[in-house]
Amino acid sequence: MNVQIETSWKAVLQEEFDKVYFEQLVQFLKKEKQEEQIIYPEGSNIFNAFNQTPFDQLKVLLLGQDPYHGPGQAHGLCFSVQDGIKFPPSLQNIFKELQDDVQKPIPASGNLVHWAQQGVLMLNASLTVRANTPMSHSKIGWEIFTDRVIEIVSQKKEHVIFILWGRFAQEKERLIDTSKHEILKAAHPSPFSAHQGFFGCKHFSQTNYILKMLGKEEIVW
Repeated sequence: MNVQIETSWKAVLQEEFDKVYFEQLVQFLKKEKQEEQIIYPEGSNIFNAFNQTPFDQLKVLLLGQDPYHGPGQAHGLCFSVQDGIKFPPSLQNIFKELQDDVQKPIPASGNLVHWAQQGVLMLNASLTVRANTPMSHSKIGWEIFTDRVIEIVSQKKEHVIFILWGRFAQEKERLIDTSKHEILKAAHPSPFSAHQGFFGCKHFSQTNYILKMLGKEEIVW
């Protein structure tokens, strides 16, 4: 199948695009469109995380679960929203922790594309969602695909920093070779759990400390 995705990702993921489950996933999305369901993010942004962070430039993998399901929010990067959109609660808490950790003022925009362009793959486990219906596409095959993405990153790269917030993300540790990658774990930034270990985790400064030790360029959060 010819999927429009950044070249270095296409090289390592082509086998997945040719599998039966992926064809079924594509057919499911086409059917949703035919039934005039509103799907987020829009088609051109479904693989935005990959297009903004080429495989050969990836240094950090931040894992989310499901795209935002409100209008104008999702654009293919986990936790990030498009310019001009009100910060969802989890993103507000991410900015609070960022301010506390590295003294970065809370920004005007919740668009985190500048993280992605510095090598942070901002991967949701599901890459699409039906409007106003969280987790509606979580069983259509996306998790098979994104689990393989994590495995391929683990197998083909070294010294990637995996940031796993919350139980869902931490269950993916089984896909990662911990002998050659770094893993940072904390509670999810959601208001329901942020006070149980997300606030104070200092993952932004820790990530940069590890990158510095590896001789890699630090992330300008």
